[in-house]
Amino acid sequence: MAPQQDSVYGTDGFGTKAIHVGQEPERWDMNQVVPCISLSTTYKQERPGEPKGHDYSRAGNPTRDVLQENIAALENGQFCRVYSSGLAASMSLANILKTGDHIVCSDDVYGGLLLV
Repeated sequence: MAPQQDSVYGTDGFGTKAIHVGQEPERWDMNQVVPCISLSTTYKQERPGEPKGHDYSRAGNPTRDVLQENIAALENGQFCRVYSSGLAASMSLANILKTGDHIVCSDDVYGGLLLV
């Protein structure tokens, strides 16, 4: 996902960002005002291993892209990642940690993470 740039939404309130950021009609083939929910599991490729954008829905899809961009804007961040499960989120975090690193979190997280 590209970093958030200053946009017309930069000084707008939370509600305005929530209903507009990442959902601009110009992003979609048919200029839909409300983005479609992507139900596709696989995407066309010109050649094997050369997807234009997405290749498999579990790795990412247009619906997830919109959600990530929107949450990043609402939190005044540049990036956001969403996952389909607590295990997926925990493993992504664990894979970037090095020996001696620590995780600070609430006790309301995926239960398996508390056992690590």
